[in-house]
Amino acid sequence: MNRALILEAVAELRRRKLRTGLTLLGMIFGVGAIVAMLAVGEGSKREALRLVAELGLDNVLVESKNIEAEQLKEVRTRSLGLSAADGAAALAVVPGVRSVALKKEIKVDQLVFGSQVASGRAFAVSPGYAEHSGLALKEGRWLSQADGARRSPVCVLGARLSHTLFGATPAVGQRVKLNHVWLQVVGVLADRTPSKAEFEGVKLGLDDERLFVPWETGRSRFSFKRIEDEVDGISVRLDGKVAPDSAARVLQALIAQRHGGADDTNLIVPMGLYRQNQQTQRIFTIVMSSIAAVSLLVGGIGIMNIMLANVLERRREVGLKRALGARRRDVVEQFLAEALVIAVSGALLGIVLGAVAAYVIAALAGWSVAWSPLSLLLAVLLCVAVGLAFGVYPARQAAALDPIAALRSDG
Repeated sequence: MNRALILEAVAELRRRKLRTGLTLLGMIFGVGAIVAMLAVGEGSKREALRLVAELGLDNVLVESKNIEAEQLKEVRTRSLGLSAADGAAALAVVPGVRSVALKKEIKVDQLVFGSQVASGRAFAVSPGYAEHSGLALKEGRWLSQADGARRSPVCVLGARLSHTLFGATPAVGQRVKLNHVWLQVVGVLADRTPSKAEFEGVKLGLDDERLFVPWETGRSRFSFKRIEDEVDGISVRLDGKVAPDSAARVLQALIAQRHGGADDTNLIVPMGLYRQNQQTQRIFTIVMSSIAAVSLLVGGIGIMNIMLANVLERRREVGLKRALGARRRDVVEQFLAEALVIAVSGALLGIVLGAVAAYVIAALAGWSVAWSPLSLLLAVLLCVAVGLAFGVYPARQAAALDPIAALRSDG
């Protein structure tokens, strides 16, 4: 369609502003619903990926259960609890295991630097913990195997904990007191405050408020109850060649055998949690897409109605054009141009409405919003396709008018 035809269509629609505006509403709400749904859906997907990345998509996690003291005594008659030996066994037996990382929480009685007292959590971890958990450093270094071998009194701080203790002063090289042990800070983590405390029922670590010491240092310099699990959590990282579900089944059987069948551990497969989240997201997308499709359908019917009304009102105009030599194709193109203008205008205004709606929904529900150019293009193309599809019948009706009968009509 040439530019002159589009301008003529715009001028014709402006003559009927109220009718055109009412017709646009259906398209605007339809596209707005699609855009908002896609933006929230894409944001949810990216947020889910970000959250599950903290657990590790290639990881399988084994965590000790919190069991009441009386029940724990009974459990200990069959199982000594989660231990470093379980991690070593997983590395040797489970197929596709690349590495294993250990974690044990240290009870914090006091955490101070000078007159600054901080609240936080402390963990003894093996060197691979940072890689398994996707931790990045802002300054300094991570804990090494040499630190563990020497039982070195060193630590790495979370970003928020570092700021609480030292403010703007560089933390690396400073010494903090954890309970009765002085520790030298060798690294500070990059800021990574999660937007949610849990993902699919699994609690996420607030690493910004944590202190980490080498595994061997923690086990030798801090006290633990004899009845406790030696390890709170074991992270098993896979090499990608074995499906996490398959590795998880082997690991579960291994732990059950080593623990005498005692139900004292939880097994977490982050990839499974992500798939579960995406399944829920797909149901949400289907429902929202259905609502958006109905809105677009209503908008398309609105376009057909206004176009049919235009045909009736402009019978004489159409007859005159045909009498002056216009072909049926020219008449069809003229009315399709008007349908196209309505569809494109509705799509553009719908994008604006959808963007506003997406951010309002995100603010009220605490969801994330993300934009995909392909999604916006899809919304526009779908709107244009609906507009043209519903504009074809009125355009053909106009082209089929008898020129002489049209000139004699009162329209």
